[in-house]
Amino acid sequence: MKFVVVLADGMADYPLQELGNKTPLQAADKPSIDCIARYGDLGMVKTIPPGMYPGSDTANLSVMGYDPRTCYSGRSPFEAVSMGVPLKDTDVTFRCNFVTLSADEPYEEKVMLDHSADEISTEEAGALLAAVQERLHTEVLNFYPGVSYRHILVWNEAPFDFSLTPPHDILGKKIKDFLPAGPYGEMFLQMMRKSNSFLKDHPVNIRRSQKGLGTANSIWLWGEGKKPAVSSFYEKYHVRGSVISAVDLVKGIGLCAGLKSIDVPGATGNYQTNYLGKAQAALDALEKGDDFVYIHIEAPDECGHRHEIENKVKAIESIDKLVIKTIMDGLDGRGEDYKMMVLPDHPTPLKLRTHTAEPVPFLIFQSNRLVEKPQQVYDEFYPRNTGLYFVEGYRLMDYFMSSGLLID
Repeated sequence: MKFVVVLADGMADYPLQELGNKTPLQAADKPSIDCIARYGDLGMVKTIPPGMYPGSDTANLSVMGYDPRTCYSGRSPFEAVSMGVPLKDTDVTFRCNFVTLSADEPYEEKVMLDHSADEISTEEAGALLAAVQERLHTEVLNFYPGVSYRHILVWNEAPFDFSLTPPHDILGKKIKDFLPAGPYGEMFLQMMRKSNSFLKDHPVNIRRSQKGLGTANSIWLWGEGKKPAVSSFYEKYHVRGSVISAVDLVKGIGLCAGLKSIDVPGATGNYQTNYLGKAQAALDALEKGDDFVYIHIEAPDECGHRHEIENKVKAIESIDKLVIKTIMDGLDGRGEDYKMMVLPDHPTPLKLRTHTAEPVPFLIFQSNRLVEKPQQVYDEFYPRNTGLYFVEGYRLMDYFMSSGLLID
C-alpha cells in the first residue's frame, strides 16, 4: 500500500457573495476530487489544539501525526532546520519576513500593506538580507536567507521571553498596536525601524518600485522558538517517505521527523507554483521505494492572505487537475494499491485574510475499496454530518496509516 497526503494549505474558507455564496472549494471545477469523494471517507478534523495559535506549524504537525502540545516550541526552528542552520539547545530562532509597510508616516504609524513584500523573489530577497546581515548582525545575532520573503534570525544563548505578532494577522492595519513587546521588545523594534531606514532606498527596492511592485521596506520579526524534538515518522508508522514543499516550515517538520525533503524546480509557494512537478516528484519517490509522500501546496493560503478570490479558485482547480489526477493516473497505471488523503491544514478565509482554528474537512480514498456513496460531496459542510470527527488532530494520521479497511 502506498500512502499519499495532498495538503492544500488554507484551502477551507467561508461562502462569498462574489462566488454566488459558495466557498472557493465549492466553486472550483474539481472533477478528480468530486470523483474520489463519492468513494471515500469524509470527515472533519481539528488540527489546532485549544489555546494554540492557528498556524501552519501547529496544523501541519497535527496532520503529520504529532501532538503540537508535546513537541512544539515555535515555528521558526523548523524553518531553520530546513535551511541547514546549525542550532544549539540554547539558541532561539525567529522568523524574519520582508514586508511592505506604508511609506510616509513615522514607523509606528505605518500600515502593514503586505506580509510578503509582493511575493518578492528569492534572488532579490537574498540581496536585501545580505544588507540586513551587514547592518544588524552582532556576535550573537545572525540572519540566514530562506525562500522569497521568509528568512531566519538566530539569537545565540538567548532568553525566551517575547511578545511578537505574525505580520499576516495585521494586514491593512496600523502596526503601532502590534509592535514587539515584552522585555526585549524595544531591541527588536529598533532593529525593525533601522531596517526600514536603509531598505527603502536599496537598489533592489528602487527597481521594484519602478516596475510597480511592492517594496520590501522593512523586516518583521516573529515566530520565536527553540530547537524542536520530533519523533521518527518511521518508528511511528513503519514506512519510509518524503515531504514535497516549497516552504521551509513544512520541509523542516518533515526533516525533523526523519522524512526526506524533495526540492522541485519552479515550486514557489504561490498560485503559480509547479503543481505538475510536485506530482511527478511524488510518483518518482514512490516508484523508487518510498511508501509515503506528503505533498504540501501553499498556494490557497497565499491567495487567502492576499484576498485573491479568483486565484484561490484557480489554485484548487490546479491541485485537482495537475496534482491529484496526475498521481492517481500514475499509480493506477502501475497497478499500485494506495490511499490518498486530501485536506487543508487550517482555513484561511478570504474575508479575514488570516488563519482560523476551525475544524477542516478531510477526504480519504482507498483505491482497492470502491464502494460508491453518490451523495457525498467534499466541501466545508457535507463532512460535518458524516459522524467522523477527530477532535485531536494528530490522531487522523493514525487512522489514515492503519492497514485495515476504511469504515462504511
